[in-house]
Amino acid sequence: MTRINAYLGFNGNCREAMTFYQACLGGELTMQTFGESPMADQVPAEAKQNILHSSLTKGALVLLGSDMGSMGSEGFVKGNTITLCLDCSSEEEIQTFFTKLSAGGHITHPLKTEFWGGTFGDLTDKFGMNWMFSYDKNAQA
Repeated sequence: MTRINAYLGFNGNCREAMTFYQACLGGELTMQTFGESPMADQVPAEAKQNILHSSLTKGALVLLGSDMGSMGSEGFVKGNTITLCLDCSSEEEIQTFFTKLSAGGHITHPLKTEFWGGTFGDLTDKFGMNWMFSYDKNAQA
């Protein structure tokens, strides 16, 4: 089943924020640091403890977050800290949604198979909205 989730961007305080949201909302919280990922050699030592990806899940509630804003020269700025993440249910669906939503917009990362095995890409649509796309055939059961 296709789902849409909010993906929150932080400038180095993702762990603190997601722990707070877990205390408020309950659920299971998972976090992966840059240092624990295949990207470890590509980030400065001071960024290795920053969060590459986090997920707070409680039933149908899914809140995602990352410190990716701390990795760029500009970081996240007000207005680009929330991204809509489409968790797609098939390869055909992710391809279709990505193609249609990218029309007139800007593709930031083309769809490709990532180190965790899922297909991933992101873009900004022609209205300035940020979208992430994810499909993991191994997670579909």
